[in-house]
Amino acid sequence: MSLHSSPPKTFRLGNLEQRVILFLGDLFASVVALSISLYIWREYSFRALLATGITLKKAENIFSIEIQTWVYFLPFIWLILLIEIYEPRIAANRKKTQRGIIIAAVIGMLGYALLFTTLRNPTSSLPRVVIGAFLILASLFTWAWRALYIRLYTAQGMVRRVLIVGAGKAGATLASAYEELIPKPFQLIGFTDDDPDKMGSKIDGFRVLGSNSNLIRIIEQQNISDIVVAITGAMMGSTFQTILDIQESGILVTRMPTMFEEITGRVPIHHLESDWLIRSFIDETRVSAFYELGKRMVDFVGSIIGILIFLFTFPLIALAVIIETGAPIFYGQERLGKGGKAFTLYKFRTMFQDAEADGVARLAQENDPRITRVGNFLRKTRLDEFPQFFNVLRGEMSLVGPRAEREELVKGFQKEIPFYRARLLVKPGISGWAQITSGYASSIFGTSLKLEYDLYYIKHRTVAMDITILLRTFSTVFGFKGR
Repeated sequence: MSLHSSPPKTFRLGNLEQRVILFLGDLFASVVALSISLYIWREYSFRALLATGITLKKAENIFSIEIQTWVYFLPFIWLILLIEIYEPRIAANRKKTQRGIIIAAVIGMLGYALLFTTLRNPTSSLPRVVIGAFLILASLFTWAWRALYIRLYTAQGMVRRVLIVGAGKAGATLASAYEELIPKPFQLIGFTDDDPDKMGSKIDGFRVLGSNSNLIRIIEQQNISDIVVAITGAMMGSTFQTILDIQESGILVTRMPTMFEEITGRVPIHHLESDWLIRSFIDETRVSAFYELGKRMVDFVGSIIGILIFLFTFPLIALAVIIETGAPIFYGQERLGKGGKAFTLYKFRTMFQDAEADGVARLAQENDPRITRVGNFLRKTRLDEFPQFFNVLRGEMSLVGPRAEREELVKGFQKEIPFYRARLLVKPGISGWAQITSGYASSIFGTSLKLEYDLYYIKHRTVAMDITILLRTFSTVFGFKGR
């Protein structure tokens, strides 16, 4: 068997390539914004000075001393503020991108206002016209570039035509995840499957087009560019050979877990083979000694900074807690760390005293009646977690990692959720991939969802990813999106 027509030409960019393109585009937009801002400031301010009767030489001297070197780093500061919208799934969403740019501009303006009010002589180093013009122009230029990117991303998706091989639970799960994506990263055409009862039926709105024995004919008829193999059980030898022939012809072949991770940022724990943890996960999660050293250095520096902020905010937080509900200020609880080793985690108390008077461990949930008004503010801003920086300094926790959980909850979850204890392969973190991407987990389903994010982080973790999560955590704090 052979394919008689060439598959459509597509340029499939991975997440890393997409981030690089976004970075370069944002950098160019911000550099142009800074150049225009400096021109505006020099041109109009220079003319205003001359209009007052000041000499040309004196006006030139003023301009030679007012612009400080750090102003030329504004484009890089702007890129850091945009960190929330560098995730490809967010970058492809028009509303989320617009919201991220607005938040970046507001944070930039608030940061400038803070510096302006705390510096002794702000006018000598913080030209207001430059900062204001830069934030406005950078927002407009970035939005224009991102709108172009979204248009190109959508156009690329319309070229990619994807067929799922296998219409079982794994294939249906992938189709369901695809339906939630806005915009679509590709066109999902349908399924193939060997079950005669599924022929012609629809799964999540997508038709089963035929059996795997007719796979090549279906690919030719539908002009397919990619196939996703979603067969979790035994595969027929003829089907396996057909897939190899398809790959040799230039069609891109991807396994369902890989595609699921790509479009959701999660690991599909309910659709993995039983030996996955040993055969794939452990092999792929090995990290180098350089990563471990780099992560520990980031943890050490971050914990010192966090402890300093903790000491600065402690009097106000302690007073607020005592005024509302009295002592104690802190709440200590035993949690499981790396390898299941227990340690005591401390937080500012955010719930009423004796919130678990019956001794039964319960997960926090949305609008939890046990949470105080002060506690709700502390959770929204993540200030309740600042005492955990002492755990990071001692090496019991990391700045980034899965949420530290209680032993009794871990024992319960591991009975119902596949691979749950795999999250204990790394140190728990103050923040993490699951914390910034999903809400409260008040059910088995919610906990499974958070575990999928945790395992994705463990599988793909790098120092760069850790720093990205930390920067996105700042956005969570400023946006009052903590949980």
